[in-house]
Amino acid sequence: MPVNGERVQKIIAAAGLASRRKAEDLIRAGRVTVNGRRVELGARAENTDEVAVDGRPVERKNRRVTFMLNKPPGYLSTVSDPHGRRKVLDLLPDVPGLHPVGRLDLDSEGLLLVTTDGRLTQRLTHPRYEKEKEYRIWCTEGTVDAEALRQLRAGVQLEDGPAHVVRVARAPGGARLVIREGRKRQVRRMFAAVGCNVERLLRLRVGSLRLGDLPEGQWRRLSGDEQDRLLR
Repeated sequence: MPVNGERVQKIIAAAGLASRRKAEDLIRAGRVTVNGRRVELGARAENTDEVAVDGRPVERKNRRVTFMLNKPPGYLSTVSDPHGRRKVLDLLPDVPGLHPVGRLDLDSEGLLLVTTDGRLTQRLTHPRYEKEKEYRIWCTEGTVDAEALRQLRAGVQLEDGPAHVVRVARAPGGARLVIREGRKRQVRRMFAAVGCNVERLLRLRVGSLRLGDLPEGQWRRLSGDEQDRLLR
């Protein structure tokens, strides 16, 4: 059980389900759980924890929920689509206000954050915060040779302005690179500008958060500490 956060009886009372004293009685009676486990009086819950009474989740005010998804190719990074195509929200729990943080193109895959926290979305997508994003790419045409690396490091001119990398290095069949921008199809366009056609693009990291061994199409909920680190 979390050692930080708010006392569970306070969360229940703030949701309007019971007075503080009645909430304490519910806990003593074993009717309250946090993340599916019964709790005792004095237990606390963080913003990301699910508090339930008699199995029913408590609607918490100002609750931040953020998921890390290993996005498969073929899913749109959008809340809705008029053509009925598959969306990343189809892979996640139905949480009001949930939206993707930035985007991964339809054919791209890897780490995508989906959140209810507008402040987190701004912090990770606004250019002035310069959050790093790391990618692994594989090429079908052209090679990431010394000249391509030189051009990428010097910056390439795209139709919507110059684009720069933080770091780039060759990898088997392609490259690994880090950028701080997030324009539409930017990585693919940068490599096309130096003669390399990207066949596969996988995002490995956003800021301090790494994809790790999360299976494709699966998600996990970020802890409060992980969300706070992304906001810093």
